[in-house]
Amino acid sequence: MPDDIYPIHQRKESTAFPTNAQVRDCRCPLIQQLRRLPMRVKDLSKSDRPRERLMSSGADALADRELLAVLLGSGFHGASALDLATQVIEHCGDLDGLGRSDPHRLLALRGIGPAKAARVTAAFHLVRRAAAWPERERITSTSDLAHACAPLLHDRTQERLVMVVCDTGGRVLKRVVLTEGGSDHTVMSVRRVITEVLTAGGAMYGLAHNHPGGSLEPSLADLEATARLVEASEMVGLRLLDHLIITDEAWRRIPT
Repeated sequence: MPDDIYPIHQRKESTAFPTNAQVRDCRCPLIQQLRRLPMRVKDLSKSDRPRERLMSSGADALADRELLAVLLGSGFHGASALDLATQVIEHCGDLDGLGRSDPHRLLALRGIGPAKAARVTAAFHLVRRAAAWPERERITSTSDLAHACAPLLHDRTQERLVMVVCDTGGRVLKRVVLTEGGSDHTVMSVRRVITEVLTAGGAMYGLAHNHPGGSLEPSLADLEATARLVEASEMVGLRLLDHLIITDEAWRRIPT
């Protein structure tokens, strides 16, 4: 009988499967070897990797340790970035403790060097600074939009186009002078307006331009440009709040 064929009744210790007890307490050499192998983040499917999930589903879809793993970027030999993130949180007690930790405290952990410690500390300090900022100005009415734009349009001898970009709650994300032209006109690019809003992460926006001559009457070009903006905004899911004409003395809506 060939050497690698064994009678069914013969027991060979070296080929026996590990018992349940051996699996549980890891006395089986094979199980011990397998459990020592590190589980790397790149071994996970792309749909399970924290960074890819953040990009596809947003940060809200990730657990605390997954967000921290993205920030850390990598683990160390024998531990993935997820493993290291779990150890960091446990070392500090919770996220609040981590946010208040000195970077030198993080250096006590294996896998955390000066670069990672500084990166984590800087991230939490940015969050605290953002939370300490005053509430953003909100645009809740046409009057609010007029008052937000007027300082950029008063006392101008040339026609200027100003845009205010807002989030879904009306909070001002950006206020910018788009164009500046001659004494009686300025050129407005619909594509540039839409691009500026999307780049700023806005959901709504308002426009205003001045008439240095003092007239509040919209020109035919004003009416046509506003109509094109309404149409273009609806196509990409944005909302044009209003387009205003502002002089040094008053303001007026351009009908849409």
